[in-house]
Amino acid sequence: MNQHYDVVIIGGAVIGSSVAYFLSQNPDFDGSILVVERDPTYVRAATSLSSSSIRNQFSNPINVEISRFGTEFIRNFAEVMQVSGDKPDLQFHEGGYLFLANTPDQVQTLRENHEVQIACGADVVLWEREELSRAFPHLNTDDILLASYGRSGEGWFNNTGLMYGFKNKARELGADYITDEVVAIQRDGNRVTGVELKSGQSISAGTIVNASGVSAALTARMAGLDVPIEPRKRTLFVYDCAQTPEGSATVNGGRLPLMIDPSGVFCRPEGRFFLTGCPPVEDPAVDWDDFTPRYEEFEEIIWPALAERSPAFEAIKVVNQWAGHYDFNVLDHNLIVGRHPEVENFIYANGFSGHGLQQGPATGRAVSELITYNGFRTLDLSEVGYERVIANKPFLEKAVI
Repeated sequence: MNQHYDVVIIGGAVIGSSVAYFLSQNPDFDGSILVVERDPTYVRAATSLSSSSIRNQFSNPINVEISRFGTEFIRNFAEVMQVSGDKPDLQFHEGGYLFLANTPDQVQTLRENHEVQIACGADVVLWEREELSRAFPHLNTDDILLASYGRSGEGWFNNTGLMYGFKNKARELGADYITDEVVAIQRDGNRVTGVELKSGQSISAGTIVNASGVSAALTARMAGLDVPIEPRKRTLFVYDCAQTPEGSATVNGGRLPLMIDPSGVFCRPEGRFFLTGCPPVEDPAVDWDDFTPRYEEFEEIIWPALAERSPAFEAIKVVNQWAGHYDFNVLDHNLIVGRHPEVENFIYANGFSGHGLQQGPATGRAVSELITYNGFRTLDLSEVGYERVIANKPFLEKAVI
């Protein structure tokens, strides 16, 4: 390990490793890269504990384009990320997303979102009740007024496979990784100059990237800065069905999609089982070490909604559950990517609020462009920069789940 790096990335999960990969593969960047990760097992990383899915069904064109790039990147991942002949298969299941609406307001939102999605080239269709029932006959559709279904480009994949693929390829291309913890950030006026590590080492840096997930605010404070990110708990449950509806669809080879019920409860196939979760009724910030599942959510919220939506979900049994953390952006629930306007060599890649995996490829590419070219070259992410935090101007996204 050197005593100076052109770029020091704090956090080595999917966002930090994506930044490291896109920098290291760019022939126009000839600098040195260090990724500092305190827990290389990633056992509590948001990446490892997520529902591992990607969708194009957003309301803002930027989010749609971010995910469309992510979809193509995931499709080609094995070839692009091969190391020494090993091709990491992300097992991408393009099962699609299915949004259900049963109120006039929800219908209007789906129609408005659909116009944006189609304009961006997403493969999404709107279905009336009859079309929905034909496609997914296991569903109770009596109350449904409209559905939005992603026919391709959406689904779920291997979460840690994405992260380790980025990491392994970045290392092959020359990025250095160390197991350590940043305990202080050195700053001289309007520039950060380096980091101090828990091991006692000091590393000088030309640019520092904050990719520290739910700890983003703690990292920013070390530099005398701030970012409105806090940990919010989300519990996921895996359940078994007495009679599974998987295979009963009349579209997509019989495969069921990730369904978002009007109640907010979602579920999707997970091998022979199903994965489910819901927005919590109360959503306070939690302690960074609080990973106790909210077991009551299944009995009180999830199972009643699922049983009402499908007779197949009346007889189900939980076989596993865990809690993870969102790196929750309290301003507007959307990513913050860009330089601090005053401390310009401090770059944020934070606040994904549950979308970090699917937005990881586009974020890594964007941050690498900022560092290499001092501006975005592909997709302009200026609207999700830090300036909106200072101006207290939320980035509007209506399709947040």
